[in-house]
Amino acid sequence: MKRVRIYLFVLFASLFSSAPHAYAGGGHGEEGFNAGEMIISHIVDAYEWHILSIGHTHVSIPLPVILYDEGQWHIFSSAKFHHGTESYKGYELATEGALKGKIVRRAADGSYIRPLDFSITKNVLGLFIASALVILIFLYVARMYRKTRRHAPRGFQAILEPLIIFIRDEVIKASIGEKHYERFAPYLLTLFFFIFFNNLMGLIPIFPFGANLTGNLAVTGILALFTFLTIIIRANKNYWAHIFNTPGVPWWLKFPLPLMPIIELVGMFIKPFVLMVRLFANITAGHIIILGFISLIFVFGQTNVFAGYGISVLSVVLAIFMNFVELLVAFIQAFVFTLLSAMYIGSAVEEHHHEDHAHAAEHH
Repeated sequence: MKRVRIYLFVLFASLFSSAPHAYAGGGHGEEGFNAGEMIISHIVDAYEWHILSIGHTHVSIPLPVILYDEGQWHIFSSAKFHHGTESYKGYELATEGALKGKIVRRAADGSYIRPLDFSITKNVLGLFIASALVILIFLYVARMYRKTRRHAPRGFQAILEPLIIFIRDEVIKASIGEKHYERFAPYLLTLFFFIFFNNLMGLIPIFPFGANLTGNLAVTGILALFTFLTIIIRANKNYWAHIFNTPGVPWWLKFPLPLMPIIELVGMFIKPFVLMVRLFANITAGHIIILGFISLIFVFGQTNVFAGYGISVLSVVLAIFMNFVELLVAFIQAFVFTLLSAMYIGSAVEEHHHEDHAHAAEHH
């Protein structure tokens, strides 16, 4: 119980202390609280990892900036930008337009030029940390299996084993089938635990956690691309026949205008797009709701100090409630992404029924 109280204190101390970073307009003057700016600054990627703010002092971890521009590499610390208020070697953080928050160089006409950016941003560092954590946990679990081969699982092994078996049997095997599921089980299990761990880590607003990795379109897009490539590479002839010559469809839907094949091809690309957007939208929405509840304290506090204190109780209760809901959402979203991926892969490797019957007849 003591640990729970400590966790809650640190959780909200971190949220409250980091909020002023945005509503002070990046540390300039006494601007009013901007809930939208504060929320966006917490869910988007950044070139530094903001830890907390004490008054107008912001405690952040600067991250390496790696740029390739005009045939040269430029490597320096993001601290050179002084929280985005200064430029360095002609580079600066864009403050407006579509490139807002990105590193740019100003051209002679005042327009922004964006160099190739390979910087270790907050999300990239979060990705490294999450990947290392997942690898370490499962290496530990694998070692425990070797040691306790004939004994009951224990520790992390006991926690993860039911989850692994559930995903393997109820998701992967059920969607892909007995014959092919083992080929795809390593990928789909990795997918599930990577998303699940990152969803959980995104709920902890304390370094080295708190990166909104699964709420980033680039990350969810790459995960969806992996599933798409798996389908394309592993799909059998029946899958492609279904795409280009769907059985049971009237001929006038295929010739002279190949309407049905076009629809099937579009559907093939829509599936990974849905995977990408679904995970991104659900995780981002959860973070926005929690930060919205926290923002109420500062919004009411601006109008009246007592109103701020009064609403703080309700805001904290609602934020705690949403955090618990988000724990469930973290699992559901990882589950849904893995389930849909398994279903798409299952449809790509599914054998034609006639072949199954012929195969069965051969054995009889």
